[in-house]
Amino acid sequence: MTALGVVLGAALVGCGSSGDSPGHAAPADRAPATASPAAKKPPVLAPGPDGLTPVLERGPNRTDKVVALTFDADMTADEGPRAAAGEHFDNPELIALLRRLKVPATVFMTGRWAEEYPAQARSIGTDPLFEIANHSYSHYAFTSPCYGLPALEEDAIGGEVERAFGAIRKTGARNVVPYFRFPGGCYDDASLRALAPERVTAVQWDVVSGDAFATDADAVAEQVLDGVEPGSLVVMHCTRSAAPVTDEAVGQVVPELRRRGYRFVKVSELMAG
Repeated sequence: MTALGVVLGAALVGCGSSGDSPGHAAPADRAPATASPAAKKPPVLAPGPDGLTPVLERGPNRTDKVVALTFDADMTADEGPRAAAGEHFDNPELIALLRRLKVPATVFMTGRWAEEYPAQARSIGTDPLFEIANHSYSHYAFTSPCYGLPALEEDAIGGEVERAFGAIRKTGARNVVPYFRFPGGCYDDASLRALAPERVTAVQWDVVSGDAFATDADAVAEQVLDGVEPGSLVVMHCTRSAAPVTDEAVGQVVPELRRRGYRFVKVSELMAG
């Protein structure tokens, strides 16, 4: 693992959207702005040493009580038959809950997921409450070993990222930001170097929710609440089949963090400080 960041989690799985009309609830946690967020370019970090892709694990402001909830929309390139057989790689209830609670969030979406659920990707990506970032096309590992994920060849990394952005934008999603999350959170200097031409910021986390494959929502909520500090990045998931209690945990986490004085922001807002 590179010195630019420490991976804290395991290979975790996915997100979805509801059929709610996008933007019907104005986010309660949006910071005051002098211009429309749509008019601003999302901030990115400067390249790391030797031109490596920069890695963000926590927001730069460690005094203000802000926290970013992020949700991975995972789906590997070969999981189409499982989706066709009825497995849910989405979670409309979770996205509907975020809308009801007016919680801004960043969804790290694989291109394969966007192709499987184009209407949901468009709904998320046209709602100002959310932004979509890149989680690769196939959710294959960018370095190996990585929790049993199939491994990409190094020369395929750029194409993976570009193909994912293309699949996401093809759905009509507009709120797409130049951020990337490595499948499984696994990377090394070679993958950071191969990713550098894409000019994205790699976004990791400092709080692991533990929601993947969890069945105890209370335990997930407790783990998040115990870990959050000012500027935290929380990794969560919204694939119903692999993270079935995430919405219940979020329903506990959000009011408690608000009671503690925290405000929820998207990754682009967290990065802006």
